[in-house]
Amino acid sequence: MRPEVLAMPDRPAPHRVAVIAPSPVALFNLAMPEMLFGKVEVDGRPGYEVVVCTAEPGPLPTTGGLDLYVPHGLEAVREADTVVVAGTGAPFEPDPRIVAAVREAAAAGKRVASICTGAFQLAEAGLLQGRRATTYWAHADEMRRRYPQVDLRGDVLYVQDGPFLTSSGYAAGIDLCLHVIRTDYGAAVANEVARGALVAPVRPGGQTQFTHTPLPPERGDACADTRGWAMRHLDRPLTLADLARHAGVSVRTLTRRFHAESGVSPLQWLLHQRVERARELLETTTLPMDRVAAACGLGTADSLRVHVVRRTGLTPSAYRAQFSRHGTATGTVTSSVA
Repeated sequence: MRPEVLAMPDRPAPHRVAVIAPSPVALFNLAMPEMLFGKVEVDGRPGYEVVVCTAEPGPLPTTGGLDLYVPHGLEAVREADTVVVAGTGAPFEPDPRIVAAVREAAAAGKRVASICTGAFQLAEAGLLQGRRATTYWAHADEMRRRYPQVDLRGDVLYVQDGPFLTSSGYAAGIDLCLHVIRTDYGAAVANEVARGALVAPVRPGGQTQFTHTPLPPERGDACADTRGWAMRHLDRPLTLADLARHAGVSVRTLTRRFHAESGVSPLQWLLHQRVERARELLETTTLPMDRVAAACGLGTADSLRVHVVRRTGLTPSAYRAQFSRHGTATGTVTSSVA
């Protein structure tokens, strides 16, 4: 008698991302999506399947003088769920083939994003008409001249307006990719990817709901141990004196060093981390609001509401309803102890 064969449950296919490389392409722009999306793992499986494609498969020049070999043409766009157009680092005449591909992708309801001057391709395709967008600040005036119908925001990291996302240049592409990961899989997954890539956690960049200025990048590590200690004790009512005591310096010295490294005061940094922790808990747990507030050190549910509304434009309950990850939500939260 033949043994019974049990059918394995279907596993969701990875989210497919097509990264379009114009010619010449900026290597950094091209590497970011593959690196970050490639680090996403959900329930033991890849979260994304990334394919790099170009208008003319084969050798592809880069802005650094190297040639890449890209075997895939723009037909890869038709199979993708999300399309990312990399930039060249300078304004250029949009490639009609790329313009047609992203226009077709948008018409099919796909999410379309750009990094750096890739926004010129989206604008040429008409996707950004009457929408908020951004590009590398050095080329913002050129975009305004070419595409006055675009509501260009030249001072933000990235912008999402509907299904279209645009980022500024260089490392802002990292922020855009992490935002996409957060949208698809939640804050916990996005922050884990950021930790694995040794980059800053998810930073709001100016999209519709989240318009505050993110923390500037850290510029030193003298206070790194104290920042790490504070992150492990966000549920406590930490004061400047507590932080200075841990660092072994005076409050005045701590404040000076902290501002030099982080660009903000210790208490501003601490509030930012508390609200980020609150957002993660709202996304990944079903804890009552008063327990979320206590777990991230914001005190009361009323205080939680004030700070979440200020940061996101949404009440905590509305934020949870929009971003909760049903597959990972739990009713527990843990607190590390030094």
